Amino acid sequence: VDYADRVDPSIFVKLPVSGVDNEFIVIWTTTPWTIPSNIAVAVHPSFEYARVRAIKEGVSEVLIVASELVESVLRAGRYTDYEILNTMLGEELEGTTYEHPLGDKVPKQNDFLHQVYLADFVTVENTGCVHIAPGHGMDDFLLGIEHDLPIFCPVDSAGEYTDDAGEYAGLNVQANVNDLVISDLEERGSLLARGKITHRYGHCWRCETPIIYRATEQWFLRVSRLRDEMLEEITRVWWYPEWAGTARFHDWVSSVRDWCISRQRYWGIPLPIWVCERCGNIEVIGTVGELKSRAGVSDLKDLHRPYVDEIELSCECGGGVKKRVRDVFDVWFDSAVSSWATLKFPGERKEFAEWWPADFITEGHDQTRGWFYSQLGASMIAFGRAPYKSVLMHGFTLDDAGKKMSKRLGNVVEPEEVVKRFGAETLRYYVLSSSAPWDDLKFGWEGIANTHRIFNILWNVYRFPLPYMVLDGFDPKKTDYDSIKDALYSEDQWILSRIQSLARTVEKEMEKYELHRATRAISEFILDDLSRWYIQLIRPRVWIEAESPTKLAAYYVLHRVLSDLSKIIAPFAPFISETIYQNIVRETDTDAPLSIHMCDWPSDTSLQNLELEEEMEIVRDIVESASNARQKAKRKLRWPIRRIIIKPDNQKVIKAVKNLKKVLLEQCNSKDVIILDPDETWSELGVKAIPKPAILGPAFKKDARKVKEAIERANSIAVKHSINTQGRFEIPELNATVLPEMVEFKEVIPENTTVAEFPGGLVYVDSTLTRNIEAEGYTREIIRRLQDMRKNLNLHVDDEIQAIVKINNDRITDLVFEWEETIAYEVRARILAIGMDIDVKGALVKEWDVEGIQITMAISK
Repeated sequence: VDYADRVDPSIFVKLPVSGVDNEFIVIWTTTPWTIPSNIAVAVHPSFEYARVRAIKEGVSEVLIVASELVESVLRAGRYTDYEILNTMLGEELEGTTYEHPLGDKVPKQNDFLHQVYLADFVTVENTGCVHIAPGHGMDDFLLGIEHDLPIFCPVDSAGEYTDDAGEYAGLNVQANVNDLVISDLEERGSLLARGKITHRYGHCWRCETPIIYRATEQWFLRVSRLRDEMLEEITRVWWYPEWAGTARFHDWVSSVRDWCISRQRYWGIPLPIWVCERCGNIEVIGTVGELKSRAGVSDLKDLHRPYVDEIELSCECGGGVKKRVRDVFDVWFDSAVSSWATLKFPGERKEFAEWWPADFITEGHDQTRGWFYSQLGASMIAFGRAPYKSVLMHGFTLDDAGKKMSKRLGNVVEPEEVVKRFGAETLRYYVLSSSAPWDDLKFGWEGIANTHRIFNILWNVYRFPLPYMVLDGFDPKKTDYDSIKDALYSEDQWILSRIQSLARTVEKEMEKYELHRATRAISEFILDDLSRWYIQLIRPRVWIEAESPTKLAAYYVLHRVLSDLSKIIAPFAPFISETIYQNIVRETDTDAPLSIHMCDWPSDTSLQNLELEEEMEIVRDIVESASNARQKAKRKLRWPIRRIIIKPDNQKVIKAVKNLKKVLLEQCNSKDVIILDPDETWSELGVKAIPKPAILGPAFKKDARKVKEAIERANSIAVKHSINTQGRFEIPELNATVLPEMVEFKEVIPENTTVAEFPGGLVYVDSTLTRNIEAEGYTREIIRRLQDMRKNLNLHVDDEIQAIVKINNDRITDLVFEWEETIAYEVRARILAIGMDIDVKGALVKEWDVEGIQITMAISK
């Protein structure tokens, strides 16, 4: 049932009190079509009610309503005057009888006694007297059961009045019957007021038709008797999130009612219940074999309707015939028994004993009252325990505005569309990583694109070393850790530790079903640890042409990391992980498991070094802050800087910088690093004394301006030293003493220096441009552009080229010429010409603007 706003009639009806002239109990309803089914009125036992003499157009009548609602009811009925005759508690009204206002239209009503009953669900709204039709509402029905009232429901399954509805018989309750009933009430003087109301009302979730409530005979499982046991069992289940069980599901089970398991449908599993037409004896059949035996047949054509309806059983009463009830099971009953039905229990018990109860189930949060509950109810009846050990309640996928996806709204995103554009791998990983499993997911194409980018980066990382490994004939089967451990750099040891830490993190998060945290940890590793950090650090080693132990170590480490990473991501990205595994593991080791999904989870922790990981994190923070300082100085990362100066807050920073100095210099592209002590001030920092006029004024009055100017003229370092050592600074010519609170000191950073904070202190970046730095900067700019031109010609990594570099500035030409060998080596140029007055010819010629200098380059194979 979906609830939506709907406009309905709003009517106040007067019910004549039996044996008293001109006195009425006033009720209110938005469903006039249920008035023909009215059986009783409910009032709250502790509310105060009033007997009111109400006057309209010179005519008076006595109305009974809640005291708090007298004025609103009389205003609705347009009464001009009133007098409260007396008041009483609701409990004093119990047993008051009244006449049905449409007894002449619905003769069946004259067979019933109509009176007032007490109910706690009554609220101080409308009239305080509630219209009770036990055939058309849950509260009404339960009150009827409590007081043994007739469950009068003169409406059939088509929504039409039956013959019991008298003159209304045959009319559809949804087709203008409300207007007819209102008109009939008005003719009989029983309509106090009428209007319209917009309220939430139940609609069919599929066709959006307003629903009607009807009381019908059904079959129930009496699960209400097991309420306490069910609540206890909930506490033995692991819930994810925890509140799904302790709050939402607990609240639902706390108010559990008996489970209606029958439905009036044709399709479905027939209820295996046979009832004797003569004596009413009920027989429930448990198995197909039992049914064959009781029916005296060797074969059953079909267990569904209509065939099963034809099977009749003899009754023990002698002469009676048992026929199957025409109902089918509630579809939730099918799902409720799935945990053992799929194991073919009770026919087969071996697998049931081994596998039941289920370790884990998952469904949406709407299944609190659906699958989670139906399974628990059925299992408690059958086995006295829950059929599952852990439950994950997941959210729903909404559109990017947080609205439910609906074809009617046109905001549905079909999974096939996402898969077509980005692949199934991307969609799966996006759903897992974007939000906690139990939260709703706001689908967005930008998020999908970002996820796809992660896989592209992973693929590029995987492909990066392959050509070099092939050229060097790297064979992972012939290389082990012991053979290369002495050639490992700090960054190698760090990434080996990080991949083992990642495996532990993902394992821990998976155990808690924190899938979003597991996948985010993987993403951070791919993007930050592997691509942006480790790969950048090992590039120079991979490019070494000669045999080198450090290059071999880099190959080994990257191969091992990618191998372990493919296993870690396999549950979340089964395709790309399989591809990487097949290409880097199975390709060279045919004895390895056939598939990544047959491999063990990486459990080795022997290379974990949490202290090294912490130190590398400190260095990364410094590098990021140094990059921010570079941006302030407008100095590209490709250009070296003279030095960085680190002002640490603690000894951990000092240790990290000393241990990882090489990494820090490479990643900052700095020629030097200076590390201060935590209490040390960089000696090259200047200081400026800044007077505080607001304090100088009251202290020196007319001389305040002169004192201010004297402070500004003085040597700021001397001012600060005097105040720090003596607690004052003297200005003899003015006979003035400057106290600490009269001045503040501002740090003055040297020229060409910028500063940025990091979590462990400050980093100063000295971007002074020296001849060597300028030469290297232009050289790197030229190398990058020549590499781009190689890519444009689709050259293989080991292809040699001829290159020409024409620079229209003689000073820059001289600078770059000093780096000729470096350029030739980096771009694999067997012939390299650099100059101002040279012809530029080649397979590819391009003009570049490098820091305002025009440079023309040409390359040929």
